[in-house]
Amino acid sequence: MRKLLFILVLLITIFNILLVLSVFGIVNISQIQNFTNGNMSYILLGLAIEMPLLYFLVYFSYIRPVSLLNRDIARFYTGIQDKPEIKANAWSTGMNNLITFFLKSLEILGVFKEELKDGRVLRSEIEIAADIQKQNLLKEDEIIPGLDVAIGINAASEVGGDSVDIVPGKDGNYYLYVGDVTGHGVPSGLVMMMVNALISSFSTNAVKGDYILGETNKVLKPRIKPNMMMTAIMLRWDSVNQKMYYTGAGHEYILVYKADKNKVYKIKSGGMALGMMRDISRALKEQQIAFDKDDIIILYTDGITEARYRSEQTGTLFGVDRLINSIVSAPQHTPEEIFKKITMDLSNFIGYKHVQYDDITLAVIGMNPDAKKGKTLMKIPETIDHNKIAEWNWGVKN
Repeated sequence: MRKLLFILVLLITIFNILLVLSVFGIVNISQIQNFTNGNMSYILLGLAIEMPLLYFLVYFSYIRPVSLLNRDIARFYTGIQDKPEIKANAWSTGMNNLITFFLKSLEILGVFKEELKDGRVLRSEIEIAADIQKQNLLKEDEIIPGLDVAIGINAASEVGGDSVDIVPGKDGNYYLYVGDVTGHGVPSGLVMMMVNALISSFSTNAVKGDYILGETNKVLKPRIKPNMMMTAIMLRWDSVNQKMYYTGAGHEYILVYKADKNKVYKIKSGGMALGMMRDISRALKEQQIAFDKDDIIILYTDGITEARYRSEQTGTLFGVDRLINSIVSAPQHTPEEIFKKITMDLSNFIGYKHVQYDDITLAVIGMNPDAKKGKTLMKIPETIDHNKIAEWNWGVKN
């Protein structure tokens, strides 16, 4: 049908062109002139038919497709519709190709638009989760009588899965724990906040760390995914009797610097990670640490020991031995100076243009029996000499 219309309009158009040329004497075609003299009414009828046909052809080949395409583009960009409604059915092959190109472009833009919209929503949710987490992180006014504590935590993303907190308990007991949830980001951050809330709740009525972590796990396990878990070390400081206890839940080594020997000792944390089983109470055991004046306890997450040299994907790790060397070689064996030394050595090890793949947490605890209140130091990175450190510094801009 489309081809017949094209042929008909083309023949009529050619005939009319020749007719006009002969009337004005430009072309001398006697047969056309004779035909014209006797059939003027038919010629006028032909013109009357040709003009609507020509308009009909131009309209459906070009005008209507362009109009519909323009409408769909306008609706797409104003958000009225997400997908174009026009089809590539114009009466012109060239126009169909053009429409197909624009339809494909709109389709791609539509997908990108949805992803961008979802990304904005996700971004908003991440920011909310990050704000909630920041409000619940440890603050400097949370102290432990008789202890000086230097603490740093730096998440790999906006919401971290590492945890460090100080919780006051009953009968002069204080709890300081470091935890590391598998992975990082929002899911890990939510598990971390859940654990913080549970520990705070159970520590108001219980004393021993193994009981607190065991009860925390019983509530936590059925409420998290099977592949989620949290390793932890919990210290219990008996401020009345000046004694330190620890409970391990599948975490890294506890490092203890003994001042009288100028040596660091490694203690296996033992235990089982929270979330591995419904009941891990038999695997948890609270034990005492020999902790005297000027001794230092260092707790950390694997973001430190597994940090890579110059951010290489495969290569040398910072490791426990370098961490121990940083502790021993600190200019002064106080929580603040040891924290600084570890920070500088770690930063210089990973170098510049560093990509942090895991959350990093460090807690350095020293006994100070002369201090009635104790100190919690969280702004040490701001005091580190920029000339002695590379790029990484707990999120502080050098």
